[in-house]
Amino acid sequence: MPHRRENNARVRFLDDEEEAALRKAVEAKCPEHLPEFVLALNTGLRLSEQYGLLWENVSLPLRMLMISRSKNGSARHVPLNQAAVQALEELQKQHKATALVCGGAKEPRRWFELVLKDAKVINFSWHCLRHTFASRLVMAGADLRTVQELLGHKVIAMTVRYAHLAPKHTLAAVELLDKPTDGSTDTTTDTGAIQQPAAQPMVLQ
Repeated sequence: MPHRRENNARVRFLDDEEEAALRKAVEAKCPEHLPEFVLALNTGLRLSEQYGLLWENVSLPLRMLMISRSKNGSARHVPLNQAAVQALEELQKQHKATALVCGGAKEPRRWFELVLKDAKVINFSWHCLRHTFASRLVMAGADLRTVQELLGHKVIAMTVRYAHLAPKHTLAAVELLDKPTDGSTDTTTDTGAIQQPAAQPMVLQ
């Protein structure tokens, strides 16, 4: 099955209020699907990766899962934070008899579109959970190379679109220029001590 191309021009991610509204809607309408939502939000897996994920490729003790063949054709390992581990533990209870982490469902659209409507979250798709994962990492100060690795992007140009979401991180970098220079080091130049050359008469050509 060919992979659906990612929308590389649009970055739509959940804010805190939207996430709270979505969680509330999922818990009210289809609470059994909440672990799927949480897993996507905390791993950044593509839809096809999450719904094709096998239990044999998940290690809860090591807090790691493996995508055996990602969109770029290579395998990658995805570390699991505590929220992702808890979501997988819930899914394990639900789908003990199946080899697939999400129980064999091919996609979440049927229930996800309903909860989006109930939560009044507009212009949003399941893929935007992946954008949310990446955006929150960048806003928290994660470097783009790390985000690239976690998302499984083949080239960093795919990841650079999130760079503008790190204003505090980039501000901290330029604020380094505001720090006073240590005058005791040999490499420091005292600009006040530079002797200016004697004024030379202007020669008109």
